[in-house]
Amino acid sequence: MKIGIFGGTFDPIHHGHLIVAEYVREHVGLDRIIFIPTDISPHKQAANPASAKDRLAMLREAIRSNPFFESTDLEVARGGVSYTVETLRTLKQRSPAEDLYLLIGADNISDFLTWREPGEIVRLAQIIVMNRPGFKRTVPDSPLLANVIQCEVPNIDISATEIRRRLLKGLPISYLVPPSVAKYIARHHLYIPAH
Repeated sequence: MKIGIFGGTFDPIHHGHLIVAEYVREHVGLDRIIFIPTDISPHKQAANPASAKDRLAMLREAIRSNPFFESTDLEVARGGVSYTVETLRTLKQRSPAEDLYLLIGADNISDFLTWREPGEIVRLAQIIVMNRPGFKRTVPDSPLLANVIQCEVPNIDISATEIRRRLLKGLPISYLVPPSVAKYIARHHLYIPAH
């Protein structure tokens, strides 16, 4: 089994995440993709973020209809700052026979060598680098990254930052997130300042 691992803050998950995940799954021939929301990301800290519980709930709403997508609360349940290497170790221990493929955006690959234990990450998983609007897909020149898979995905210029900004201004987010996610955000009054 070839399993894609797609981690992130997903604050909130949006159509861009879903489209690129499905595209990678089809083009690399993955059997399924596991979405893993971070508890606390070592790389991103949003202003006015949703709780880990809410981000996980929105993610589950977003992927419910895709039989090839699943989610895990592994990093949320562990708590604290999420490190990719720890997550991959846990997944490999749970399912040693599965081949893991780590999806990384072009915005993150350039500093990959500064991540915790990059050598162990590439031992545990094959790296797939996806292009991202506004970012050069520059893979650092390192033997560790000699075998990355470059996957050209559609340039979907949607960002969670822009979605949060729109919500803060009272603007609609139709077509940016799945309807179930928009309903969840409205029902739980997420991303708006507390009065």
